Amino acid sequence: MNLTRYALRRLLLGAVQVVAVATLVFVLTEALPGDAAVVLAGDIPDEERIAQLRHALELDRPAVERWADWLAGLARGDLGVSLVSGRPVAEVLTGGLPPTLVLAGITLLLLVPLSVGAGVIAAVRHGRLLDRVLTTVTVGLYSIPEFALGVVLVALFAVRLGWFPPTAVGAPPNLLEQPALLVLPLVVLLARPVCSISRLVRAGMIDALASGYVAHARRLGLPSWRVRLTHALPNALAPGVQQLARTTDWLLGGVIVVESVFVIPGLGTLLNDSVAARDIPVIQALCVLFATTTVAVNLAADLGAYRLVPAGAR
Repeated sequence: MNLTRYALRRLLLGAVQVVAVATLVFVLTEALPGDAAVVLAGDIPDEERIAQLRHALELDRPAVERWADWLAGLARGDLGVSLVSGRPVAEVLTGGLPPTLVLAGITLLLLVPLSVGAGVIAAVRHGRLLDRVLTTVTVGLYSIPEFALGVVLVALFAVRLGWFPPTAVGAPPNLLEQPALLVLPLVVLLARPVCSISRLVRAGMIDALASGYVAHARRLGLPSWRVRLTHALPNALAPGVQQLARTTDWLLGGVIVVESVFVIPGLGTLLNDSVAARDIPVIQALCVLFATTTVAVNLAADLGAYRLVPAGAR
């Protein structure tokens, strides 16, 4: 099967998955107790007021009709209108997108060289002190939940030592204007994925270095760095590429946790606020956005892994 045909099949499957996730999200949000009308009615809701709000927000229409209209709107790129603010959902998402993109983008930018570099170094020093130290650190660090690591880092480096800001409260809209604010959140986001990907790269690199084609390359007198980087490393990266996709999926949830701990006004904070306010269109749009990102990243990872696998093994 050629790469184009494989990509088309995966793209079609991804589209079906997005539609399925969108439908599931709609069903789950419909099952939430209460609705936006109750929240907007205030602490002492009046039944007549709630009925008026439900009619104004079209919440009294049958769920099937609202589901069909919502899917049709998604197909046109219309995400609907926020029930709480009355603003277009696309505008609401755009407001929370920059901080999340900054965190996720810098994390992915640092993740690949750090994890691949650590895995290659550990594999080259297999069985030696450096390999044992790296393995011990990665296993220990991977076992710490993100929220716990974030709280510990804030308590130590922000509160006790005062090296970094503890939260983003009062920070400029562009987080890059205050780089110190990003250090602790990035450490939390990088900790677990660096550990998991580096261990996969290490294992794949050890197997590749022990293979027959690497031994043959060495017999030809090729330099050690060339054998490792051009012959062993590409074959060791396939499982790491797929884990990178799963890490991106995890990163979406990790950003929500990190934004909550460090009070960063991104999509994670927006999702928490929308759930509390029962702002269903915003919740649905965020879930569809996360699902689409997950499908796209996994498609790219599968294509990358497919390209790295030798032709005879496909």
